[in-house]
Amino acid sequence: MVALAIRIKKNDEFEGKRLERVLLDFFVESGISGSTVWAGVDGFGKRGRSKVQIEGITVNMPLLIEVVDERQRIEPLLAEIKRMVGDNGLVTLHDVDVL
Repeated sequence: MVALAIRIKKNDEFEGKRLERVLLDFFVESGISGSTVWAGVDGFGKRGRSKVQIEGITVNMPLLIEVVDERQRIEPLLAEIKRMVGDNGLVTLHDVDVL
């Protein structure tokens, strides 16, 4: 099995839609077993800092989208995932042992 991790920001978009929603829809349509979106409270990268402000206002917080599935299901999707993410984030893939 492999784990796909996509690091983006909450405000990132693809074709006018929230990127995390576009990616989740893509995974469902592609038959991926499951995916989780994790919201971070602080972080930084090549596009600067992202963090959450308290008082009910959501600022451009970091997000991590995680997928674990068989390599043969994920690898054919990588080119399209990279096209959607573009320069907005970081896409990593690594082997995992599922117990």
